[in-house]
Amino acid sequence: MTNSFDYIIAGSGLAGLSLLHRLVQDDQFDTKKILVIDGEQKTKNDRTWCFWEKGEGIFEPVVHHSWSTLSFFTPEFTKTFLMKSYRYKMILGDDFYRYVLNGATKSKNLTFHTGNIQSIYTEGKRGVVQTDSGTFDAEYVFNSTNLFNPDITTDNTLLQHFLGWKIKVKKPAFNPKEATLMDFTLDQKHGTTFMYMLPTTPQEALVEYTLFSEKVLEREEYEAALNKYIREDLGIMEYEITHEEFGIIPMSLARFERSIGAEKRIINLGTAGGFTKASTGYTFYFVQKHLDNLLASLKQGKSPALTKTFQDRKYDWYDRTLLDVLLNKKIGGREIFAQLFKNLPPESVLAFLANESTAWEEFRIRHNVPLTAFIGSGMKQLY
Repeated sequence: MTNSFDYIIAGSGLAGLSLLHRLVQDDQFDTKKILVIDGEQKTKNDRTWCFWEKGEGIFEPVVHHSWSTLSFFTPEFTKTFLMKSYRYKMILGDDFYRYVLNGATKSKNLTFHTGNIQSIYTEGKRGVVQTDSGTFDAEYVFNSTNLFNPDITTDNTLLQHFLGWKIKVKKPAFNPKEATLMDFTLDQKHGTTFMYMLPTTPQEALVEYTLFSEKVLEREEYEAALNKYIREDLGIMEYEITHEEFGIIPMSLARFERSIGAEKRIINLGTAGGFTKASTGYTFYFVQKHLDNLLASLKQGKSPALTKTFQDRKYDWYDRTLLDVLLNKKIGGREIFAQLFKNLPPESVLAFLANESTAWEEFRIRHNVPLTAFIGSGMKQLY
């Protein structure tokens, strides 16, 4: 096997495979030699991605279910709303992996290499990937490993951690046309805490217990909270757990670099490039938007090392301000989200959280959060 390629994709998770899919589906890259490196090939249903978007996205064929009606709950009020522009979508990990890998079989210049990535560096104008089973180089290395991640500490990071159960019941108990985006009627003693409920059939739903806090809980605490919610809030006494998923997503003020080295031959993708939204932990949609721009740049013969636009920097500041407020416990997440969803059109809030809001929507957002809690954090995050 040759050791030199046009592009190396280091890591075959969400970001790496999303890039691969774009490359192999575009005739302009037919002659490019592509190498994908990872310690294992992804095939298991190891995660579920959810996000909201307008219209149909590039991975619409593998959307498992979608909702246009969402509900938001607090102890004080409930808001159920029909979205006009967005749909909330779910993609299962194994469906995504299968779709991308099956689609990649048509490529004659694609190579998969199984190996543990030990280091990535620049040599001249080439990116180099060293593994435990060989060294490879390329014009560009697209990295989604954690090799270049900044230090993540309790001072600069909240953890979004969750346990989700896909449950099945014998009799119809769910409305598959309506999902619960956030149910904040839970105890907030551990920090920002909510349930998330996504019904896919009248007898099946994903129920997820989610927290933003400095540390994870004992396994039994997640299970007890889920069991209590299913029984007491959903009124379901008997159910079968058909799938479960535990995850930890860093929501961090640490600075993630989009590219590495003066030659910018190493391009960071996904979480490694800072495309996990700091204030919410959502990743899927932001990865896709970045890759759309990256591919457009490549097709024009330009560098894929994209600099941040004014819009990027603006939403970074919003995210960092909100995260700073939560990190310093100036006000709880439940209070912030409740105020926004109570006083504003919910789709305006979702547009803001998707980095797609108008200037007027942003003005209203800023004037519907507690200013005393946000001003200091906002000033601090300007620098």
